[in-house]
Amino acid sequence: MAYSTAQEALEGISSADPARYAGIEAVLLFDLTGDGGGKWTLALSGEGAKLEEGETATPAMALSMSSSDFVSMCNGDLNAMAAFMQGKIKVTGDMSLAMRLQNILA
Repeated sequence: MAYSTAQEALEGISSADPARYAGIEAVLLFDLTGDGGGKWTLALSGEGAKLEEGETATPAMALSMSSSDFVSMCNGDLNAMAAFMQGKIKVTGDMSLAMRLQNILA
């Protein structure tokens, strides 16, 4: 499924098979700029994922990027590592979570 908005992509991630993020117990903050941007908190656990609009918990990792690049990344059109190397993604906090981001978003 191709996503057209950041919120749609985040909702897709939160409703995906929990096996995608097995072993990850963390809170992630997505701070997306531009049209359709905003802040979303995604809490991952063994029970699944919980998505909330806004910064609702203290994140272990925060990701900042444009909402259009985020949608492209979730659709598989933009490689997360390449985007990071190009400065399109800024990550603060737990870098080991950032390294697993491609699997979480795929």
